[in-house]
Amino acid sequence: MKELDALRSELMTAVKDAAGLDELEQIRVSAFGKKGRITELMRGLGAMKPEARKEAGQSLNALKNEVAEAIEEKKRTSASTELDARLAGERVDVTLPVRPESQGFIHPISQTIDEGVAILGEMEFSVAEGPDIEDDWHNFTALNIPPDHPARQQHDTFYLPGSGDDDRLVLRTHTSPVQIRTMMETEPPIRIIVPGRTYRCDYDATHSPMFHQVEGLMIDEATHMGHLKGCLIDFCRAFFKSAELPVRFRPSYFPFTEPSAEVDIGCSFEGGTLKIGGGDDWLEILGSGMVHPNVLENCGIDSTKYQGFAFGMGIERIAMLKYGIPDLRTFYDSDLTWLRHYGFASLDVPSMVGRAAR
Repeated sequence: MKELDALRSELMTAVKDAAGLDELEQIRVSAFGKKGRITELMRGLGAMKPEARKEAGQSLNALKNEVAEAIEEKKRTSASTELDARLAGERVDVTLPVRPESQGFIHPISQTIDEGVAILGEMEFSVAEGPDIEDDWHNFTALNIPPDHPARQQHDTFYLPGSGDDDRLVLRTHTSPVQIRTMMETEPPIRIIVPGRTYRCDYDATHSPMFHQVEGLMIDEATHMGHLKGCLIDFCRAFFKSAELPVRFRPSYFPFTEPSAEVDIGCSFEGGTLKIGGGDDWLEILGSGMVHPNVLENCGIDSTKYQGFAFGMGIERIAMLKYGIPDLRTFYDSDLTWLRHYGFASLDVPSMVGRAAR
């Protein structure tokens, strides 16, 4: 009995002084494991006389239950203590301001394309798309561009290697090939706009080897130059948010339109600062004209029955004018500081009047 009392005292003291769940587990194993002290004593009961075995068995069972209950109670207390300590360490002061989060911005090119699509969409133009890699016929020949035209030269155009002169492939120099494909695949009337990437061998503050254009095409039986002028005047005034914006059409030449016209908007350079919408100066922003009959015939459209107009402008150019961006090359620098300054929040949805609705 003295041996059991000493064992009880030792185990209960160990349980009381245990610093955590790991120590309690070690105490449990040392008492009740295969080679545990209480387990060894239980095995020795078989060698005792019946009377002694009965008394010793009762005492060992009582000790076993007492130690087991003490261990479980200590586990509950330790688990609660550890949880309280962990919660205290992970405490969050909800009164503190939230951590700043990074906010993405829409690139001015994407925004300008969306604005143009929104304005022209109100005029019932639909968006058409096509491949960036074109063949010579769709990019040049079908558009009535002669073989000796400078645009066909390698110093102005990116040709893909390994193709012959008759079927050579080219990175499209404008989005006009999409107009060709649409006219070949669709019966008039046609009313489309074609935004997309284009490629030319040029690089400076106002030119890039890869840039964006949006072109428009309208084909039906009654379209005339007056419709072209009305469409572009409304577009310019909506895009630049100037109801009285001066717009003029200046005679020009393009192989794929006849007659052709450059479109200028009124501006002022007073004090060295560009101001759109007033003054005595003019700024060219896009090209336009009536679709050349040869282009219609190349696409299988009867030029004696149908006619139409087309126009095209550089996205970067009109974005630079509208938002005061001085250098075209900065559009592609991946400069987050620049994007935060000139970019748009994701909820700045373009409206029918061009600028983001706020």
